[in-house]
Amino acid sequence: MNNEHKILVDEIIHLLQGGNAHADFKKAVDGLPVQLRGAKVDKLPYTIWQLVEHIRIAQWDMLEFSKDGNHQSPKWPEAYWPKELEPQDDQTWNNSLKQIDDDLNELIELVKTGDIYGKIPHGDGQTILREALQAADHNAYHIAEIIVIRRLLGAW
Repeated sequence: MNNEHKILVDEIIHLLQGGNAHADFKKAVDGLPVQLRGAKVDKLPYTIWQLVEHIRIAQWDMLEFSKDGNHQSPKWPEAYWPKELEPQDDQTWNNSLKQIDDDLNELIELVKTGDIYGKIPHGDGQTILREALQAADHNAYHIAEIIVIRRLLGAW
């Protein structure tokens, strides 16, 4: 791996893990009171639970698309957003958080070991680089929304 490639890979990984400019996902949900997972804030369309699930589904989709030519993405947009305002129980919440973490680690490994510049064979021009940057950007956007909701609920 040449030095420029290593610098880029390291920066992508750093960005996927939260970068320097904002809180990462774990910090955004850490210590969130159980009763606020599904709390609705006036004039905001989503609860924290719906944002967490949306992050999970979208990140999983980008990861699977990047590695599996047989992957079928969920129907957009309805299958990317849960209708339930809150998780069914603690196990559902914890499973979602674990999958987000596991999928992020797998995406990071793919960035480390894959050809980040080559076109994904079953795509229409996408690369692992593009999918990783898209995942980082998407996650950062929704993590910020989680933090805003927490602030509005007095829990940040």
